[in-house]
Amino acid sequence: MSKILELNADNEEYLCEVAKALSSPARIQIIKLLYYNSYNIGEIAEKLNIPASTAALHIRILEGADLIHTEQQPGCRGSMKLCSRKNDFVSIRLFGNPIDVDQISTISMPVGAYTDCHILPTCGLAGENGGIGYEDRPCDFFLPERLQAQLIWSAGGYVEYRFPNPMAKDISLKQLLLTFEACSEVANYREDWKSDITVWINGYDCGTWQCPGDFGARRGRLNPPWWESGATQYGLLTTVTVTGTSTLINNEVSSSVRLSDLSLQDNCWITVRIGNKEDAEYPGGFNLFGQKFGDYEQDIKLSFVY
Repeated sequence: MSKILELNADNEEYLCEVAKALSSPARIQIIKLLYYNSYNIGEIAEKLNIPASTAALHIRILEGADLIHTEQQPGCRGSMKLCSRKNDFVSIRLFGNPIDVDQISTISMPVGAYTDCHILPTCGLAGENGGIGYEDRPCDFFLPERLQAQLIWSAGGYVEYRFPNPMAKDISLKQLLLTFEACSEVANYREDWKSDITVWINGYDCGTWQCPGDFGARRGRLNPPWWESGATQYGLLTTVTVTGTSTLINNEVSSSVRLSDLSLQDNCWITVRIGNKEDAEYPGGFNLFGQKFGDYEQDIKLSFVY
């Protein structure tokens, strides 16, 4: 699989550093040499017929530009630096982003791709072409087939997802947006069945949304023909927005959790948990809808505004 180093004109300093690294024929020869094999500095110097000190200088420049990878390994006389390729392509975008226009990156997560869960009957999973496992059997939430789920429901507990974190350290994040379609859960359905559904991000309680019911009085717009009427049909689209000062659910302040609290730069993933607290006033369960069920053609979405 090809590795691509993406550059743009907004990062002038790094762009110049890469350009400097690529400005030497000797360094180009080193990159070509490392395409198929890894070599230490002595071997590179020998193959290119240059002094080891010169090879070491070129390696430092290439490493500083993030064009090659180096690691220390034991050698005959102490340690040696083993060099290997890090990128196959360099893509340079020679125009920057408008400073007065926000950028957005979105990741969609299938509802069945949870990494942890605590499930209570009534519960179950449904895919586009039929049920997955058996209803009211929490152990079936660990079946591999759960990844195909387009609707999941539980009378309580939670499901937790791990989203990849695409934000580089030099990105100034303005908002984190989580959107999902959900409703309460009761046997069959009940339009006035309230549920206090809480959202946690990276372990922080970002607030609770009170869903007014488990909706089944009409069919969901996207539901497949095999899904019976008389059961849960659709949910409400819910948006959780984390800003620099607070968190909002459906445009109403829900907690004091801020972007800085989430420590988004510390890990390459972001955890999102959706469910009922044990002490909730209305622990009315939850349904989560994928892009093939309910009213909204989307999975769970996490968006980064920067």
